[in-house]
Amino acid sequence: MQVYKFGGASVKDAEGVRNLARILKLNQPGQLLIVISAMGKTTNLLEALCNAYFSENGEATTLLQQAKDYHEHILHELFPDHKHPVYDLIANTFVEIEWILEEEPQDEFDYLYDQIVSVGELLSTRIVSTYLNSLGYINQWLDARNYISTDNNYRDAKVDWPKTENNIQADLPSMLTESTVITQGFIGSTSENFTTTLGREGSDFTAAIFASCLNAEAVTIWKDVPGVLNADPKWFDQTELIKELSYLDAIELTYYGATVIHPKTIKPLQNKNIPLIVRSFLKPETIGTVVHQNQGTLPIPSFIFKVNQVHIAILPKDFSFIVEDNLSHIFTLFHQHKVKINMMHNSAVSFSVSVDDDETKIPLLVTSLKERYDVSVEAGLELVTIRYYNQETINRVLIHKEIVLEVKNGYTCQMLIRTIG
Repeated sequence: MQVYKFGGASVKDAEGVRNLARILKLNQPGQLLIVISAMGKTTNLLEALCNAYFSENGEATTLLQQAKDYHEHILHELFPDHKHPVYDLIANTFVEIEWILEEEPQDEFDYLYDQIVSVGELLSTRIVSTYLNSLGYINQWLDARNYISTDNNYRDAKVDWPKTENNIQADLPSMLTESTVITQGFIGSTSENFTTTLGREGSDFTAAIFASCLNAEAVTIWKDVPGVLNADPKWFDQTELIKELSYLDAIELTYYGATVIHPKTIKPLQNKNIPLIVRSFLKPETIGTVVHQNQGTLPIPSFIFKVNQVHIAILPKDFSFIVEDNLSHIFTLFHQHKVKINMMHNSAVSFSVSVDDDETKIPLLVTSLKERYDVSVEAGLELVTIRYYNQETINRVLIHKEIVLEVKNGYTCQMLIRTIG
């Protein structure tokens, strides 16, 4: 039994859906569960819709129509018969958003976000499932919310693993003996049956959840890159494919911000010793990268870039040392404001961090910190992480740059840098 995951880029249009069908024809792994993300940039569009609804700026209805038009265009190409039942199916799926928009926003933003944005995955999976069935590739559509149980930490819900495993084991093994199963990434539900999401780009994690609970042979993530590269092609002209990667190195790379694999994906697979394969949906005949129990280290240095970084330097107003009580208080404030630290460094009297710029969270965090500390803030920076670095690799990324903050250990170098000149 295997799990395939297709991201939004792979099903961004009708040709992408047709290509998915070709990949399934080319690769026939036997029992198969397929996890699919929202189509193209649908998640971004639904996020904008949610923001517009919550702020009541009058644009929510227009954005909803854009989402409808986008999906209807794909339907027209895949199903020329406009009386096909899939048209009503998709229209009824959009009703979940229409019901919300009929009322003024009363619930918290994170809750509304999950109820609205999650619809993207329901739309994509219904379209793909129906199209594959029309080709004779028999499959069963499954609502992931009935199987992945979470807490009510909306937008970053935590999985209730025992309950989720019981749910999946109760139904899925028998279903998979009859046909392929298609389900959604990114979403789950609370014990009260409210929809939750697992964090941005969380469909990889969904694939790992199902694979772990089903003791799958492997998980394959289909991407628009040949596999795991040693750097993002957006930043480096010359990148190299890493054909083999240990679980440890994969965890480290995702922790520091590598986007090819979602950070939460690796650990459930490592626990069950399930290989993760990253392959190209553009060139499905190629092998890609395999992540597994490998004792070796990366054969080449890897570079991870995070832009739009903010440097926050924190100094106690009473000139006391940065010790356990101050650190505990500082971390509590970061947790309360839901600000993730990408890099940190402390000296005797100061504590410095790099965080993603967020115009809503950062000002509130800084205000809270200033009640007890002197705080300085610098935005517009870039965080570079080099795994298995040497001086040559460091010099490579410092052209026209200067270091604001640097942290090194035996394998990893992190540099927060600003552009000069």
